[in-house]
Amino acid sequence: MIFLILEHIFIHISFSTICILIMIHLMNLLVYEIDALDNSVDKGMVATFFSITSFLVIRWISSEHFPLSNLYESFMFLSWSFLIIHGILYFKNQKKNNDLSAITAPSTILTQAFATSGLSEMHPSEILVPALQSQWLLMHVSMMLLSYAALLLGSLFSIALLVITFRKNIPILFNKDNNFLIKSFFSSTIHFNDQKNTFQTTAFLSLKNYYEYQFTQKLDYWSYRIISLGFLFLTTGILSGAVWANEAWGSYWNWDPKETWAFITWTIYAIYLHTRKNQNFQGIPSAIVASIGFLIIWICYFGVNLLGIGLHSYGSFSISI
Repeated sequence: MIFLILEHIFIHISFSTICILIMIHLMNLLVYEIDALDNSVDKGMVATFFSITSFLVIRWISSEHFPLSNLYESFMFLSWSFLIIHGILYFKNQKKNNDLSAITAPSTILTQAFATSGLSEMHPSEILVPALQSQWLLMHVSMMLLSYAALLLGSLFSIALLVITFRKNIPILFNKDNNFLIKSFFSSTIHFNDQKNTFQTTAFLSLKNYYEYQFTQKLDYWSYRIISLGFLFLTTGILSGAVWANEAWGSYWNWDPKETWAFITWTIYAIYLHTRKNQNFQGIPSAIVASIGFLIIWICYFGVNLLGIGLHSYGSFSISI
C-alpha cells in the first residue's frame, strides 16, 4: 500500500511540474522571454527527472520486475529517456546556450502528459505473462525504448533543419546573447549614420543568416550523433530480442508486425547513416531520410499496438515490448 501511495505522490509531482512547465513555455513564447522563467524551466526539468526516476524505482521494487509491463510504463520510461538526452545536451551545449532544449523539453513534456492523462486506465502494475518472465526483459525492452527516444529526438532535429532551410523568412529563435549582440550592433550603426539604411538591412540579414547557419549546423551535428547512438541501442535491442524470442518461441525471427516494423526502422536509419558517409548526401538528403524514420518509429512503437495481432499481441495497450 505504501508503494502505491509513493507512486501517486511522485507521479502527481511530476505531472504538476510538467503542467507548470507548459505554461512557462507558452508565456516565454507568446508573451515575453524572461530570464527567471528560463531558470525555473531548468529546475523544473530536474525535478521532473527525479520524480520519474523515483516512480520507476518504486514500481520496480513493488512489482518485482522491470516497470515495462504496459504501455503506460513504457511511455513513462520513454519520457525518462528524453530527460536523459535533454540533460546531456544541456551540459554539452554550455547550459545557457542550449537552443536544442526548444525541441527536447517539449518532447519530454508531451510524452509525460500523454502517459499521465491519456493512459490513466493502465496505471496499475500487472503480472507478467509467462513469455515475459525472463532476464532478457530488462535488456531488450530498455534498449528498444532508449533507441526510440534517441532516434525520435535525432529525427526531430533533422525535421527542424528541414523547416528552417525550406521555409522562407522563418524567425530563428536566437539565444539572449545573440539578440543582445544584434541589437547592440544595429543600435550603434544607426547612431553612426542614419543615412545608411540599405547597409543596415543588408548587415542585419547577413548576421541573421550567419546565426541561422550556425543553428542548422548544430542541428545537423547533434542529429547525426544522437541517431548514431539510437541506432546502436536499436541494434542491441533487436539482437537481444531475437535471442529472447528463440528461448520463448523456439525461433529467432517470426516476421510478425512488431518485428517487421522494427526491421524497417533499422533499415531506414541504416540508410541514414550510410548517406552521412557521402558528403553529397549530408545535410538535406540525410535529414529527409531521418524525417521518414520519425514516422516509422511511431508506427513501430505505437501504431502496431493498435492492431493487437501477431506474437506481440499482448503489447496492444496492455503489455508493451
